[in-house]
Amino acid sequence: MDGRRKVDSGGFAVGFVDRMILVLAALAGLAGVGLSAWSYHGGGGGAALTSAAAMALAHAPALGLAALCAALNATNRLLTRLAALAFILGLVLFVGSVALPAIARIRLPIANAAPVGGVALMAGWALLALAALLKWRR
Repeated sequence: MDGRRKVDSGGFAVGFVDRMILVLAALAGLAGVGLSAWSYHGGGGGAALTSAAAMALAHAPALGLAALCAALNATNRLLTRLAALAFILGLVLFVGSVALPAIARIRLPIANAAPVGGVALMAGWALLALAALLKWRR
């Protein structure tokens, strides 16, 4: 079972996994706004931190969309959740490897985390497109 429960306001069931994706989408948006503010108000990090903030802000709605599409069964649910996982992994690797050194002088212990994260973000978009196409064909 997916842990689906009926939601009072919308009348459709939202499972635990999709709800957690939505929570992570909100946290990505929060991180993006926070990083933007940090960069703008002189916290340091310059263009790298601005880039990390932009990635977080661009992919927060994508995560939210993935959660909604999976909950509504509007796309292939498995591929949509894999897309969300790729977005989450990509954000952690890309944003983490760019923002942490700028803010806290901490480096992720993963070689080439930013490029790997970028590839994961692109894979997320490709998986989301595939999820929509496969659902459309049925």
